[in-house]
Amino acid sequence: MRLSDLPKGAPAVVDRVDDAHAADPIAQRLRDLGFVDGEPVRVVAVGPMGGDPLLIQIGFTRFALRRAEAARISVRAGVAA
Repeated sequence: MRLSDLPKGAPAVVDRVDDAHAADPIAQRLRDLGFVDGEPVRVVAVGPMGGDPLLIQIGFTRFALRRAEAARISVRAGVAA
């Protein structure tokens, strides 16, 4: 499942960040921000009319991401072990 498709408030765990191409700077930046395998994540809020941005919480930090950026992040349902 993609982070952009995760229902608001549902717990999930980051699986991976997909690169659009070799040396993808956006994918690397997402990893640098903490979107790495095993990190718990959830969608806190969604922009007006279901649009951009998505307010994402990973750990104790919140980020506003565009849906296109959140679609690069694969998650699995549930919480980290």
